[in-house]
Amino acid sequence: MKKYFSIIRIFILSLTVFLTSCVQDDEYSTPDLQGKCQTLTPTKTIAEVKTAYANNTATITDDIIIEGYVSSSDESGNVYKTIYLQDAPENPTQGLVVSVDAVSTYTSYPQGSKVYIKLKGLAFGKYGSVLQVGYNNLDPVTNTTTFGRIPEKLVGNHLVRSCAPKVKMVPKVITLSQLASTIDPLIGALVQVNNAEFPINLLCNIYAPNGTPPVDRQIVDPTRNTPATTRVVRNSGYASFAADQLPSGNGTFIGILSKFNSTYQFYINRVSDLNMKGARLDGTTPSCSYNTEGKKLISVSELKLLYTSGNYTQITDNVYLKAQVTANDKTGNLFKYIYVEDKTGGIRVNIDMTSLYADPRFFVGKHLLINLKNLYVGPVNGEVQLGELFTNSSNQTLVGRVAPSNVYKYFFPTTDFTEVVATEKTITNLTDGDVGRWIKIKDLQFINDDLGESYAGASNTSRTLEDCSGAKISLTTSSFANFASRQIDSGKGDLYGVLTKYNGKYEVWITNPLGADFDGNRCDGSPAPVFESIFNEDFSGALTNNWTAVNVLGTAVWNIQQFGNPKPCVVMSGNGNEDWLISKPITLAGYKNYYLSFETDGRASVPSNPLEVYVTDNYTGNYATTTWTKLNPILDSDLSKFAPFVSSGKLDISNFAGKNVVVAFKYTSTATASATWELDNVKVRGRK
Repeated sequence: MKKYFSIIRIFILSLTVFLTSCVQDDEYSTPDLQGKCQTLTPTKTIAEVKTAYANNTATITDDIIIEGYVSSSDESGNVYKTIYLQDAPENPTQGLVVSVDAVSTYTSYPQGSKVYIKLKGLAFGKYGSVLQVGYNNLDPVTNTTTFGRIPEKLVGNHLVRSCAPKVKMVPKVITLSQLASTIDPLIGALVQVNNAEFPINLLCNIYAPNGTPPVDRQIVDPTRNTPATTRVVRNSGYASFAADQLPSGNGTFIGILSKFNSTYQFYINRVSDLNMKGARLDGTTPSCSYNTEGKKLISVSELKLLYTSGNYTQITDNVYLKAQVTANDKTGNLFKYIYVEDKTGGIRVNIDMTSLYADPRFFVGKHLLINLKNLYVGPVNGEVQLGELFTNSSNQTLVGRVAPSNVYKYFFPTTDFTEVVATEKTITNLTDGDVGRWIKIKDLQFINDDLGESYAGASNTSRTLEDCSGAKISLTTSSFANFASRQIDSGKGDLYGVLTKYNGKYEVWITNPLGADFDGNRCDGSPAPVFESIFNEDFSGALTNNWTAVNVLGTAVWNIQQFGNPKPCVVMSGNGNEDWLISKPITLAGYKNYYLSFETDGRASVPSNPLEVYVTDNYTGNYATTTWTKLNPILDSDLSKFAPFVSSGKLDISNFAGKNVVVAFKYTSTATASATWELDNVKVRGRK
């Protein structure tokens, strides 16, 4: 029996030795998924092929082999479908971008590995003005060729791993001031920036919001000590380190040098490559945590009571606030401010930064610590707000926005994150104590005059909401909201938003159109009316598509120019002119009511004739022999300057139902009194 087990042990040991001897000892810690390693002989250098194919996009037919060392790693997910190479592991002179339609390439081509590229069958092309290796794809339908990534199934055929062991990649030390065309040959190489730091306005922020496209973070060093949009660190929201906090100190930054058009950028392989823990260039060592010891917690209502008189009151005591973020700028309806609240109330907090929603401190639902010492509290247009001071154009000092360089001093995250719960109110029981709160008002609808309109025009726009008893309140929307052009709902429903106050008048601001999701029957029991577009002209095409311009007097004529909401628009300006802009026939059929609307922006140095608007159902082909009905629109009344565009309101043309109508705009001026009128977004809509 002992002899039997001895034989088994000998067999197992022999098998182990045999299997071990079959493994290539090339020091790779990850499996080779592309096949066996090879040793090839390069026929050209990276520099030579970049020169040869800088302007040659044809598929390569020659047997060209180049070699390089992998400078990148997509293990963290920050580098995506790209393999970066350089011509030497230390002190490289050339980098190369290889575009591949494959992920997890680090398993086959880990950083530091030597690889060969068989260029035959591949191509060179440019993306963002940067030369890269890729593949010409033929569209069998159009028979056209487009440059793109190397197909995944072909990657292993063209990128061959050397049998040489991995080497240590030594990043090339550069400075930010060197980022100019002379450094472009190194694009794709691993580089190091010494004494680097993220700007003070990014302190305590994260690399990128989770699950978002790449986000640019600026970086500075002593050679370029002011933030520059052309020196950025590009971070993917899908990177494993996306939600990690940016280092707040100074030190060594290592990444892949890249470029997009004229913008130089860096890609981080892994956050362990960054050693930025030293004192900053200004000597400070900022902290992203807040020590509450010896400081007093106060409530929002107590904070508001700190305001005493005048335009503002400075907070001098060591007090802080813990409150939940209820609204931020994610949809663009709020701009450079957030709202926070606790059980006692809510308040607007002004911060001079955009994209606050991307900072985890200001996520909706996040509970935030605010260091109040040295901040200011006071009324702005009647609403008590929190911030720092600023001086307006009238030389008044008011409560304004916290400077970007000071944000890290005042705002600190907690681990608390809860759903925002709205305070239910009615229009008639709103009080000043509710201003700043996230509220809910049940069973509201937009008034009839606003139905069919968008949330906002070319400037902040107020629409009127009413409850079924007739009580009214304004819903105000910024023209920069990403839902500004969306048509408001015409039914009845519940409103969710922030209650604000402007010059003594309560207003509600929503942060999402779902905040005014009104799909139910209206207060009178009628279903929500539907408004549909019959005619829509934004003047993005040729003027003659839908219009005939008729010049009666003067030399100037209606013409397209690059203004508008959005650009372009049609413009008329001239001395001693009479000019008509006449539409094609528009059929009014299939609806109960019909409305015309448009937007104008005017300017005149002296009082001048307004733009006139007419409609007819019997256009003769000649403006002079046609019987016109004159309409009474709202026109831009501030002719001292251009912008913003003003909505005409809904002009009821239902009397022409069932007919073909023609709309005309008439411009007149004299030799001494002439205005410039810009016209845009002419619409005819039907209501079912």
